[in-house]
Amino acid sequence: MHAVILAGGKGVRLRPYTTALPKPLVPIGDRHAILEIVMRQLAAAGFTSCTLAIGHLGHIIRAYVGNGSQWGLRVGYSSEDSPLGTMGPLLTMLDRLPEHFLVMNGDILTDLDFGDVLRTHATGGAPLTIATYARQVNIDFGVLTTESDRVVGFTEKPSIDYRVSMGVYGVSRDTLNPYTPGLPLGFDELVLDLLKAETPPHAYDFDGYWLDIGRPDDYDRANAEFTQRRGVLIKGA
Repeated sequence: MHAVILAGGKGVRLRPYTTALPKPLVPIGDRHAILEIVMRQLAAAGFTSCTLAIGHLGHIIRAYVGNGSQWGLRVGYSSEDSPLGTMGPLLTMLDRLPEHFLVMNGDILTDLDFGDVLRTHATGGAPLTIATYARQVNIDFGVLTTESDRVVGFTEKPSIDYRVSMGVYGVSRDTLNPYTPGLPLGFDELVLDLLKAETPPHAYDFDGYWLDIGRPDDYDRANAEFTQRRGVLIKGA
């Protein structure tokens, strides 16, 4: 099994932590970088190879990861000179990828079974499989429903339940063939195109542990919780 790890972003929302370090290398706990945890998890899930899509401070990621042999993986690299969006980097390496592969952000902390996501995608027949997570938003105000100048409904401080993308996807090479390498392609654009073509993605619903370490609050929470979850997140640690 093969994975592509998206590790080229600047991590603007996580500054000042990312001023000198690429976001996938910020430390979690006292010993591990986020990217190291991800690499260990991929190896434990049965992946044998991965490609790191790098950009901002990519030379530091190369120096840290090397060829991946310390985690039992074969690691290659793809560099982007200008931002290509979430899916754009895949187009430049498409001829080197297998028929089905995993794509994931390099800055998430989760106990999701990455191997099961890819196996489910490969057998499910969908062009794209999106790992999803339940979220709830609490509205601190009374919400009005209006028509013209009339109030026709009222809900006091409602909660809204929805599912979000976890930043982990099962992708098929044929899904990306229509797009032009070197041009930006966002995840949103791809999903909207698939919906328009009436070939919708499948959802892989997950209700375990997941943190998108994109903001200082999330990063602080990850560090606070990591010690208790180390054995689940890193098998044998």
